[in-house]
Parts: sequence; structure tokens; C-alpha cells
Amino acid sequence: MAHTSLWTGSDHYLCDPELAQAFHMARVLGMPLLIEGEPGTGKTELPLQYAQDQGLDLFLFPVGSKSVVEQFVAKFDHVKYLRDSQVEVLNAQREEKGMAPLSSGGRRTEQLDDYVLLGPGAQAYLKPHSVLLIDEIDKAPREFPNDLLFALSHRKFILPESGRAVEVSEADMPAIVITSNREQELPTAFKGRCIYHYIRFPEPATMREIVARHFTNLEPLLLDRCLDLFYQLRDLGLERAPSTRELLSWLKYLQAYDPERALEQVQTRTGMGILVKTQKDLARVLRL
Repeated sequence: MAHTSLWTGSDHYLCDPELAQAFHMARVLGMPLLIEGEPGTGKTELPLQYAQDQGLDLFLFPVGSKSVVEQFVAKFDHVKYLRDSQVEVLNAQREEKGMAPLSSGGRRTEQLDDYVLLGPGAQAYLKPHSVLLIDEIDKAPREFPNDLLFALSHRKFILPESGRAVEVSEADMPAIVITSNREQELPTAFKGRCIYHYIRFPEPATMREIVARHFTNLEPLLLDRCLDLFYQLRDLGLERAPSTRELLSWLKYLQAYDPERALEQVQTRTGMGILVKTQKDLARVLRL
């Protein structure tokens, strides 16, 4: 099986040993990796960075409250099929009159696959060793994860109308990563088809390593002050604790200033809207 070596991250992504092992197990077994954890802890970045680092094709499906499995797998274009059926009738009449036929773009109504629009799920199954991200599945209606059970268990999708099966072997299975922020509990049967991992929030030492992957020239004193304040905020019991993603955005913003001015920004709690997301939290932070 290709691409089953242990992947521990890239120049831009730190994959901790537990996450690396879970991702490795999922790829070796040909199973999806279900990742839960706080928003902004790098769940979505894992498949994006892995695909980029390994030079693999990437297929994305961002889940929303109205997502249905047809969008993910494939849907049948009934409008185009009806239009082409009408064109065939017109062409029969035109042929009787010796007129040139109208074009249907090379499609034939007896070939139903010509009217099937493949979604990212079916495309990934047709592309061996690709990467498939199903992002924030907890936003989907309850039926969505249940409708995926057959495809995950049998590594097979059945295309609408044509009945064509799109299937993949365990050896060619795409690396599937499914993320969840736990807005709702996922069905037990669905979770049973996945390798599960919960990303714990990084300790300060690990956070320094993460920051080092993104910034190579941060002033050590500035980084110390930023991390001190960042973890103070997380310990305050805010309505929404700042995440890794927001810390990186804050550091990026501070780099727009010279080191002395950036330290002043931290000292005066300027620009807290990057880290703090509610009025109540902001008031608490400014009282520090």
C-alpha cells in the first residue's frame, strides 16, 4: 500500500506523535480518521498540509447545515437529461427534413453516466492514494453521517440513476480525514467506522514548536510575553478561549510593528479583538 509511512508533519505543520499514530493507523487500515477538538487546533490543516507535503490530489467537502450525501457523492442532472431528450426528438424530425442535427455536446441519453456529476467523495475514490477532507461534519443533518455508513464500510458508492458502482480497494483507499467541533454528537455506528483522535490543546512548549514552524524571526522577548498573555487568557475561563489559529494571527499582526512597539501593544492589551470574541470577555481582559 502506498503512502503508509509515518507522517510527522512538514515545515509548516507540527503533527504530534499521538496524532501522527492515529493518522498512520487510518491510512494503513483504509479507514477514515475522525478528529475532534477545540476550533483552531489544526484539525483541518492536517489533510491540507499532508496533501501538499506529499504532492497528492486533495478533495474537499465543507459540511453545512443543508448538506446532503448527494452533494458529497454524485447527483444526476435531470435538467440536462431532459434537454438532450428533447434535442434527440428534434434531431429525428430534422433528419427527416434533411437538416443538420443539433449538438448535445457528445452526450447520449442512453448513457446515463453522461449526466452524473461526481462530488468530491466519488472523485477521491476514483483517484488512488488521494486525500479527502470532510470538514466539520457535526454541522450536517443527522442523516448525513448515517448515509455514509455503506460507503465507509464497503468502500463503495452507488451513482444515482445509472447504478454504476464506484469502489476502491483497501490498498488504493484515499486518506480520509473527517473533522468535528462536537456541535452535536455523531451516530455511534458512524464513529465505529472511523479511527478516532481528540486533539488536546498544546502545552506551552509544544506551542513554541508550532510557532517556530510559522515564524522564523520573532523576537524572543516578544514571543515570551505573547505566550504568557495567551495562556493567561485561556486560564481566565472566558466564554470562548483563544485558539492556536488566533495566536498565530496575533503574532502575524504584531510583526507589522518594530519590536519595541509590538511589546507595547502586548502590554496595553491593544488589538485584543484577534484573541477575544465577545464583549463580556473583552471587558474581563482589559481589566487584567
